[in-house]
Amino acid sequence: MLECFEVASEGQGLAPEMSIVLNYQDRQRSRFRGKTRCGQELSWYIERGQVLADGDILIAKNGEQISVVAAKETLSLVHTDDALLFARAAYHLGNRHVPLQIDAGELRYQHDHVLDDMLRGLGLDVQVGEKPFHPENGAYHNSGAGSIHSHHHHHD
Repeated sequence: MLECFEVASEGQGLAPEMSIVLNYQDRQRSRFRGKTRCGQELSWYIERGQVLADGDILIAKNGEQISVVAAKETLSLVHTDDALLFARAAYHLGNRHVPLQIDAGELRYQHDHVLDDMLRGLGLDVQVGEKPFHPENGAYHNSGAGSIHSHHHHHD
C-alpha cells in the first residue's frame, strides 16, 4: 500500500503516473484509504483542515506521485447575469453554511431540493447537473498554493 504524507500543488513540475478520483467529501479527509484508477491501494495522512483540490499531487513515502481528480457529483447549478440576485443567492446559501462554488454568473452547491426551492422563490433558475465540485475554501483557509505540505508524524 502506498502511504502519502505530502501534498504538492499542480504546476510544480511533477509528473504523476497514477491518479485517484475523489468526490468533495473524500477530498476533505485528513486520513483516507482508497484505490487509484489502476487499482493500487493507498492511504494518506495530511494536515487536518487541508482540502485536496483537483490537480493536487499526493506524494508517497516511496516517492511515487498520485494526481487528485475531482469526481463529477450531482450539483445544483444557478445561473444569472443579475448581480443583485446573484449576491442575494450567495448570501442566503452562505447564511446556511453551504459549501459553495462561485464562478462568474454561476453558483454550484451539492444538490438539495429544499435549497433549490428557496432560490427559485427568489426568482432564480436552478438546474441539476453532474460536474466536479470546487467550493470556496473560506476566508480563514491558508491555501498554501505553490508549496508542498508535509505531515511529520511517523506511522511505522
